[in-house]
Amino acid sequence: MTQILKTLRASLNGAPHLVRSLAFLLLALPVGCSGPPPAPEPDTLALIRERGELIVLTLSGPTSHVEADDGPAGYEVDLANAFADSLGVTARFEVAASLPQLFEALAAGDGHIAAAGLTLTPDRAERLAFSPVYKSVTEQLVCRRGGISPTRLGRLPDADIVVLEGSSYEDTLRAIGETHPALEWRTRPGGSAMPLLEAVDDGRADCTVADSHLADFARRRHPELIVAQDLTGEQPLAWAYDARVDGLGDALTAWFATAHANGLLEALDETWFGRFGDYDYVDVARFVRRVENRLPRYRSLFEEVADELPFEWELLAAQAYQESHWDPDAVSATGVRGLMMLTLSTADRVGIEDRTDPQQSILGGAAYLDDLYERVPDSVTGPDRLWFALAAYNVGMGHMYDARRLAERLGRDKDSWEDLAETLPLLSDPEHYTTLRYGYARGHEPVRYVAKIREYRALLAAQDL
Repeated sequence: MTQILKTLRASLNGAPHLVRSLAFLLLALPVGCSGPPPAPEPDTLALIRERGELIVLTLSGPTSHVEADDGPAGYEVDLANAFADSLGVTARFEVAASLPQLFEALAAGDGHIAAAGLTLTPDRAERLAFSPVYKSVTEQLVCRRGGISPTRLGRLPDADIVVLEGSSYEDTLRAIGETHPALEWRTRPGGSAMPLLEAVDDGRADCTVADSHLADFARRRHPELIVAQDLTGEQPLAWAYDARVDGLGDALTAWFATAHANGLLEALDETWFGRFGDYDYVDVARFVRRVENRLPRYRSLFEEVADELPFEWELLAAQAYQESHWDPDAVSATGVRGLMMLTLSTADRVGIEDRTDPQQSILGGAAYLDDLYERVPDSVTGPDRLWFALAAYNVGMGHMYDARRLAERLGRDKDSWEDLAETLPLLSDPEHYTTLRYGYARGHEPVRYVAKIREYRALLAAQDL
């Protein structure tokens, strides 16, 4: 540029004012190595709505984002889709390869929210903006049955521990290392602790660290995994978001308040994590084996029947497992038979001739459940309606009506399954059943029946991901 100015000065020595003007123009021109271009103007909530797209940064993992035949699936996917729907837009998911890359993409403005089961740590709270908390978890040390499984912090140095790179688990181990300096661990990049849990199950590491809901989920796929100890108390999970997007923070605050109040979060927890009772290793291990060696014969039947009814195939399969363990020749002492354990009168009612025929049994059981579902009082809504119908399948609709009457007498909510689960066992108490229309019932059985079906349904979801 200096040479250009000299040439211009020589040719225009009689017009210094023109030289000065041209010099200013040349200095204002962009130069190839003058630094990165300025960052684009951040979005606003109004622009997101106008374009019709919410960009969601996430990580690959069974509880976050997996690619399914009909599109992305996962707990975080469902949650983000629900938020996008509330804005009147579509969620577009961008999957980062690791936690550090996820945070880099958010900082660069490549996404509006980061939905990936992120622990809200003090360090992250200083650097990022977060939505309201939607779940609380505990970080747990997960090891393998029969291997090294430290039950005290002082024994951690004895184990080969591998954790997710850039995760809050590293922060937890660093804090423990301050009082146990011999503690060492390895890290692996990735988007989910699930591959590390599988590595522990395969014997490629002694232990790893995972959030309690993921550990519980993984143990339903890999029953040899055990929780050796809790490493933290309860910690919050929240979405990170781009605070430069005007209006996004307020929208998230309002929406999560609604999601807590209207039961959406509870419903998603049910779908993805079930309502697990105490972990029963023998039961889960047996279930996993039968998923492999029995379910394939009947899965297509469950799927076909579910297409015609308001029930997922996993629910019907879970119910059939609770009824018969997927044994088409099962028979009880009272004469109920088949995969769905139909009585003769129920089979006649739904038009089934052969209760031991798998297809007929599944059709008949599903039709009967659908009939019960329709007969549940209209005031019972949401998942409670389904649990009510399943309990009626087990104990009879008359006893369910009695349980509702008794719940009212005791000042409980007759439309709440949680309240009915406490009321039903009282149907075996003469103080109560003698005052009710349908009399005695083994009221503990339908409560356990529903709880096991909910657990088996969640187990099936875990096996499929």
